[in-house]
Amino acid sequence: SAAGEAALKANKPSTGIRSVAPMLSNDGVNICDPQGFPRMELYEFRVIQLAQTKNQVLFLNEFDNAWRVIWTDGRPLPDIKEADPRWNGYSVGKWVDDYTFVVDTVGFNNRTWLDNVGRPHTSDMRVQESFHRVDNDTLELSVKIDDPKLYTRPWMALDKFILHRLPDNFDTEEMICSPSETAEYNEFIGSHQ
Repeated sequence: SAAGEAALKANKPSTGIRSVAPMLSNDGVNICDPQGFPRMELYEFRVIQLAQTKNQVLFLNEFDNAWRVIWTDGRPLPDIKEADPRWNGYSVGKWVDDYTFVVDTVGFNNRTWLDNVGRPHTSDMRVQESFHRVDNDTLELSVKIDDPKLYTRPWMALDKFILHRLPDNFDTEEMICSPSETAEYNEFIGSHQ
């Protein structure tokens, strides 16, 4: 859509075909703002842990120590207009069969990008994830984005992305965006342009 094109042009990524020098980028990740969801699955998708409790699935992402709560207690998804805007949205999930867990998410703030090349979204975006268990050690993740204010139709951002089970003794390291280290890095990069 025209609004989508305008929003895309306003974003200045430091990677991709529209890239600008890092010091000219307006990507919030460059100043330690959270990358948000679904970007956490579309950019720097590294090690994750999924933990299931009685009423939730917890999604723990190594990159920037980001986490999400996916409610599984049967509660309805809030109305888009009434959901409090969050970096990672508000997620509700359910098992649709013995092998497929589907998560719907709404309630986004519009301060994040969808990916590292600056694709925008609005607070009206809806995201649907499907985690399909292929076998004991493998999941396929699909992510569909629907944001009618910026995109002419829903689109698959990931389609059957393979996730492999890590050994039980795998130690997830912290990867924290430190504002002081980021400022030092950005100053160093800026002084060498």
